[in-house]
Amino acid sequence: MASFSVIGLIGHLHNERATYSLKRLISFLQKRNVDFVLEQETAGLLVDDPMFHAAHKVVDVDEMGELCDLVIVVGGDGSLLRGARALAKHNVPLLGVNRGRLGFLTDIMPEDIEIKVDEVLSGKYTLEERFLLDMSIKHLGETVATGEALNEVVLHPGQFVHMLQYEIYVDGYFVTTQSSDGIIVSTPTGSTAYSLSGGGPLLHPKLDAIALVPMNPHTLSSRPMVVAGDSHIMIRVGEHSRAIPMISCDGHNHFEMTMGDEIHISKKPDLLKLLHPAEYNFYERCRTKLGWGGHLLDN
Repeated sequence: MASFSVIGLIGHLHNERATYSLKRLISFLQKRNVDFVLEQETAGLLVDDPMFHAAHKVVDVDEMGELCDLVIVVGGDGSLLRGARALAKHNVPLLGVNRGRLGFLTDIMPEDIEIKVDEVLSGKYTLEERFLLDMSIKHLGETVATGEALNEVVLHPGQFVHMLQYEIYVDGYFVTTQSSDGIIVSTPTGSTAYSLSGGGPLLHPKLDAIALVPMNPHTLSSRPMVVAGDSHIMIRVGEHSRAIPMISCDGHNHFEMTMGDEIHISKKPDLLKLLHPAEYNFYERCRTKLGWGGHLLDN
């Protein structure tokens, strides 16, 4: 197990509970004499607090990737997604403290911060690698926008709900034309997020696969489809009426599309390293977060 000498801290920017847990985490790291730095935006949460001056350094997220050998994110899954998109290229592992709602990616509960973080620092953890998606938009053959996503890339009709038409190609092969409210292209990590709400399949995080999930399709024969993780997916936008088709990556970036534009999606070469407490179990997480049933009989 790796030892961690410098830890980066990223917090939820609009959550008082997350700020409280961040202060608690800083206090713990100080008592343990662990060297840490604060991400620049996160430091703004503590600017009026004496604890702010305890940080050895305040850095932007790229410098954090170069300095740190572990980054702890205090917030919800959205905060971890923000850190993941920025830090995956630096090969820095992320650990999440949950101050959000569902919390599929942020494992540690607020009341367990000291115990669980101490265990991780002592080498008691599991390590997972998750892949992200690279997305580019081509207009008349020229790349006009790019983005990346840990959860999903979504084609949707913008501010107004209108049916979209689009063609799907996988590895250069034409698959189908669909009419729907849009389509979700999801990683296994994202299969427990927006894709799940859209009726997509649950994918185990270790799967090397990508799910294509149509949103409210016009025909009953349109079904979610799972393709190989190394597939190159191309979606060509077709005719639309009053809708202004848009692309979003993890609900973060939003790009407008026009008829004939192409969306190119493939696996990003950089893998995210995600740390979990030693007892982490994906199926137990599904039971807890999704309300699945337990054992029929006592073991």
